[in-house]
Amino acid sequence: QVQLVESGGGLVQAGGSLRLSCAASGSIFSINAMYWYRQAPGNQRELVASITRSGRTNYADSVKGRFTISRDNFKNTVYLQMNSLKPEDTAVYYCNADVVLYGSNIGNYWGQGTQVTVSS
Repeated sequence: QVQLVESGGGLVQAGGSLRLSCAASGSIFSINAMYWYRQAPGNQRELVASITRSGRTNYADSVKGRFTISRDNFKNTVYLQMNSLKPEDTAVYYCNADVVLYGSNIGNYWGQGTQVTVSS
């Protein structure tokens, strides 16, 4: 019913920047919270950042001061601006959203994931 499509991943050198985007489409009435997760090889998936419908944000300690999450409610899109990237940021990044569907059903949906690789 809902699709989340990501873009912006790629290869970057340490100290560089990337901006990830994730656009939601489908039978969407509105979107509550939106999230960015990441999963590195051999590690569990971890929550990187979250943002409420009103714009309140939270970040993992490892990315505070370097990453910024934002959203455009009219475009149903969430962004993750990543600055001062480190090799340990290398992971597959996933967007996730709590979506209010037409008919007032609520669902949680995942994007397909996008690879971010930071070289040293």
